[in-house]
Order: sequence, then C-alpha cells, then structure tokens
Amino acid sequence: MINTKLTKTRFERLYKSEHDTNVKERMLLVLIVIYEKQIPAQVARDLHRSRTWASDWLKRYREEGIEGLKNRSKSGRPPDIQEEIVYQIQNELTSNKQGWTTKQVENLIITKTGIKYHYTHIYRLMHKWGFKQKVPRKVHVRTASKEEKESFKKQPERYWTI
Repeated sequence: MINTKLTKTRFERLYKSEHDTNVKERMLLVLIVIYEKQIPAQVARDLHRSRTWASDWLKRYREEGIEGLKNRSKSGRPPDIQEEIVYQIQNELTSNKQGWTTKQVENLIITKTGIKYHYTHIYRLMHKWGFKQKVPRKVHVRTASKEEKESFKKQPERYWTI
C-alpha cells in the first residue's frame, strides 16, 4: 500500500502543474472523490466516464499513489525486422528520389529479410519511417489529343480592316 496522504493543497498544486490532459482528468477524479468526499459514480458521470473507469483509477491511486495515475509504457509485440536491416532499407529508400510503391517496398523487405508483410502493414511501416508511397497519376482514357487541345484554345481576336 502506497502512502496516498497528500494534503489537498499539495495535490491541487500537482494537479495544476500537470501537462498531460489524461493524467489531469484522473487527478481531478481523485481530487473530487477523496478530498471532497463525492461519490465516485457521480463524479464519473460528471466527467462523462464509466463507473468502472473511475473505480479502476481510484484503485490504482490507492495502490501506487500519484504515479499510478500516469500512463505506463506499453511493450507491444517486438518488430520482426532487426534495426540494422531497417536502417539499410531506409537508406535504400532515401537513395531513390523517384519514390516507391508498396509492392516495391514489399519486394525489398522480402529480399533483405525473407519476411512477408501485408501491403497495409507496409504502408504503415513506410509512414513510420517517414516515407510516402508513390501513387501513379491518373490517365484519362478518353482525353483529347494535343492537336484537339490546341484547336480548342481561344484564338486572338481578329479585327476587320476596311
């Protein structure tokens, strides 16, 4: 059990100095429930949150103190591609000024690592690495020829002379 016995003024100063809005909202919940003796369900309703949200954050505050209200890092799944190979792929992508399609990047990843990703994930990887996919220009099938375009342009006015 962590000591959660901060004075109300100390807690209010911590609340005012907090910059993360999510943490600030959780601190507001704690401030109102613990220090102003309000009912958690009512405070959750006032904050447009669920009762379980309120009880979960109050429990974390009681167990871990003010640090329990802060966001924790999420580990997630580790990447399949090693960092050195990612660096090589990024260098190769930056060396070509023409741009890359997701299919080309997919083939590059397969040749370098042997790992096959779905094209949507390759799009996400390119975005994460700071690249945009090369998108072909639209070609209109029923477009006019150059001669037709020139003949359609306005001609300079011709003045009649007498």
